Amino acid sequence: MSVLTLECISQEFGGLRALDSVYLSIEEKEIFGIIGPNGAGKTTLFNIITGIYVPTEGNLIFNGQRLNDLPAYEIARLGIARTFQNIRLFNKLSVLDNVRVGSYGVSHSGFMAGMLGLPSSRREERKTLANALQLLELVDLADKRYEYADNLAYGEQRRLEIARALALDPKLLLLDEPAAGMNSTEKEELMLLIRKIREQRQLSIILVEHDMNVVMNICERIAVLDYGRKIAQGTPEEIKNDDAVIQSYLGAGA
Repeated sequence: MSVLTLECISQEFGGLRALDSVYLSIEEKEIFGIIGPNGAGKTTLFNIITGIYVPTEGNLIFNGQRLNDLPAYEIARLGIARTFQNIRLFNKLSVLDNVRVGSYGVSHSGFMAGMLGLPSSRREERKTLANALQLLELVDLADKRYEYADNLAYGEQRRLEIARALALDPKLLLLDEPAAGMNSTEKEELMLLIRKIREQRQLSIILVEHDMNVVMNICERIAVLDYGRKIAQGTPEEIKNDDAVIQSYLGAGA
């Protein structure tokens, strides 16, 4: 069953067509990769899915609901979360508080309930804390929960950003170049983590990544973008042997 469908999505910026009639369908509990050269439109696609951009043309359907006109915070509440190409953490907050902040996007108690310390607010705060601790266990950062985020090593900061995104309790997680800047050991650990997240949280994952070893080893299907158009889609084996992909991307050593 499809979780997310992009129907002929196009995006223009001042006459420049960054995406051109892109169709994608993401299945339940699937790890789906999107690859392509720099400027192919990958991050633009993520920005459309998460409501940062409204597509110029086409429809975006998530669990049967059209997302085109919804603001980013409503899309997050529906169950779509993301990380960013450049790490965006609250560096002077603790590791634990960074994850707790992520939970407030789906909190239910209002401002006054929190100010007055009503039972509903206290219950939700306990639930938020327990969930944050569980997520830090998942990404192997529980022992560093009281450290400032900017004291973490680079790979740990990447894992913390993933934990914060998961605090939204998403049905679909978008990872924008999560392996960027990692060494080979960290990349191996990242692949194990992504698989563990999919199994434990029972969600779908879309991965934008330049590291072909990561993409080919964890994605069940892959779409290839080039100059804003989808030029291929298939299994990792099919993509590795696609002449158009080899010519435009893989053959260039990307």
